[in-house]
Amino acid sequence: MVDADPASNAASWQWVAGSGADASLFFRNFNPMLQGEKFDPEGLYVKRVVPELAELEARYTHRPFSAPSAALSAAGIALGMTYPTPIIERAFARDRALATFQEIRNATQRSLQSHRRRYKCVVGLLPDYR
Repeated sequence: MVDADPASNAASWQWVAGSGADASLFFRNFNPMLQGEKFDPEGLYVKRVVPELAELEARYTHRPFSAPSAALSAAGIALGMTYPTPIIERAFARDRALATFQEIRNATQRSLQSHRRRYKCVVGLLPDYR
């Protein structure tokens, strides 16, 4: 990390990953492009740590792959050559992750119900990830 801060990062990364002591009971799926546009609309941080995007218009900083070819050329960017093309389709990956978590939830719920019947104990319901 280029901005490492042990005091901040220890809890922050655990919170984002949902693995810390204060992990929530629900699933988070952040959109890095929307987060960037919301918290760094001018793209100042991105332009500092990704010099290939330094000359790109601010409105395209978080989505350089959606910039018109004229804007890319003006910034000296050639997608796939000087800056990579996207390696995933975010919407597809999000839907796949949510479906996988739902499958895990359903399997776990079935297992809990089986244990509840077998051991006659009360087991809480798991959150729905849909």
